[in-house]
Amino acid sequence: MPKVGMPSIRKPQLVNATMTVIERVGLHAASIALISREAGVSTGIINHYFGGKHGLLEETMRAILREHSETVMQLLSAIPKHQHQKRIHAIVEANFSDFQASNKVAKTWLAFWSYSMHDSQLHRLQRVNEKRLLSHLTIELKALLPHQQVKQVAQGIAALIDGLWLRGAMNQEGINAQQARALIGDYLELQLAQHALTTR
Repeated sequence: MPKVGMPSIRKPQLVNATMTVIERVGLHAASIALISREAGVSTGIINHYFGGKHGLLEETMRAILREHSETVMQLLSAIPKHQHQKRIHAIVEANFSDFQASNKVAKTWLAFWSYSMHDSQLHRLQRVNEKRLLSHLTIELKALLPHQQVKQVAQGIAALIDGLWLRGAMNQEGINAQQARALIGDYLELQLAQHALTTR
């Protein structure tokens, strides 16, 4: 976490510089020197406020997660609460927004996932994000499916989001957000259709 007192204008500047450098050279080569040069600040500022590269990566991921959460809530706020299927589509859409699907954010996500497997603090951030996604999906699916199916379908949608996102992030052409949303939409439609058949 950045120390209190850091000028608020510096945080997004450093976060953006971190993502830009990770996109360009990868996480391991993304040194404090390169990041500070990209941001136009001294290395001392990064070390003082973030304690080094690890702290800066953590703050960068927090910024990405905040933006993601805000996008989810913004999209959901525009859809009536009884339109559960549309709200699920909005949750999916937020995961493939222009920002989240951009190359520099995608590569930062990949670096974060890799780091989080061996770092308790970053792992906690990843778990919070995962639980938030499943919670949003579960709330909407409860109105559409019987209790015993809700968790399975929520996990299925989450797995498709992660899988399609990961495959796209590792593809030179990048993430195909439109295709990802269509595939996940097809899965949801299939699950709802199967439930409708069993209740006839």
